[in-house]
Amino acid sequence: MGIVIKCLAASFLLLSFHAVAGPQLYVFDCGTARLENLDMFNIKPEESDVRELFIPCYLIRHDNGILLWDGGLPKEVVGTKPDENAPGPTMRYDRWIIDQLADMDLAPADITFAAYSHLHFDHAGAANDLVANTVLMQQAEWDKAFDEGHEFVDPRLFAGLKTAKLQLIEGDFDVFGDGSVRLIYTPGHTPGHQSLLVMLENTGPVVLSGDLYHTRANRTLRRVPTFNYNAEQTLASMDKIDKLLADTGATLWIGHDKELADTLKKAPAYYD
Repeated sequence: MGIVIKCLAASFLLLSFHAVAGPQLYVFDCGTARLENLDMFNIKPEESDVRELFIPCYLIRHDNGILLWDGGLPKEVVGTKPDENAPGPTMRYDRWIIDQLADMDLAPADITFAAYSHLHFDHAGAANDLVANTVLMQQAEWDKAFDEGHEFVDPRLFAGLKTAKLQLIEGDFDVFGDGSVRLIYTPGHTPGHQSLLVMLENTGPVVLSGDLYHTRANRTLRRVPTFNYNAEQTLASMDKIDKLLADTGATLWIGHDKELADTLKKAPAYYD
């Protein structure tokens, strides 16, 4: 009888082990930006025909919590109708990320961790709506967050983080403690820029680039945008991600790559 009980217990433990699901990765459309050219990204017109950038938000479900990665464009962009004939950049944002989450029965309070690749306006648009959660932030990004003179930064979008539960980190960070979701420190675009590695069981590992790369041309030509905080750090971070891709066999998802984004399934569908 004791042997039978032990065998049943072992079988239960084995079943429990296999029942533990890996992370699930959800992709949200948090806007697009149309540009006249890619000069700011240090790409000449003849080097790329890209003129429209996708702006993603991501959600990762894990057995130990939920991570929202990047906050999209500011809410005031939602529903605006850009003038396609107007000079300069134009932006479109159909549905606020908080409303998209509500469609999945998720409220801001349900998010365990919020993290941002960096605090530029097209990545931190929902930051003030997620101040009740643990915010994972590189110390270097936070140290410069409210300094004047940084392009594409609007401190009003994340002022609420001053009273949030900030977990300031330095370097790579294992979000859930099991290696499946890891913040990868990739400074250069901003002082504390970070990318994200998600180990998906069926899809395979994926690296979410943040703005380490804006377009495929920035990667193939190894070209640093003219407005980056530190070009030397950017190049070192590119090397770091190349090594990570080689070591893990991960696929790189360049966040602003609209051609890629058009092929990705959007929430509530997910990758696992």
